[in-house]
Amino acid sequence: MYLIKVKGVAKIPDYVQLRDEKFTLLAYFRANRPEKALDKAGLADKSEYIMNKIKDMPFGQILKLDI
Repeated sequence: MYLIKVKGVAKIPDYVQLRDEKFTLLAYFRANRPEKALDKAGLADKSEYIMNKIKDMPFGQILKLDI
């Protein structure tokens, strides 16, 4: 699973993409509101781990997660 943190501009907020091994989009959510998207993707139990990774992650980079 991969995380991509995208920097927003002007009125567009920062977003996070969550993708699988084939790079298919699993979830796309605002960096400050992940709860619903992670729940829909079946990752509600891993939300704290994912959010900690997002906080430390620079914009525009891809991070591979082993979940």
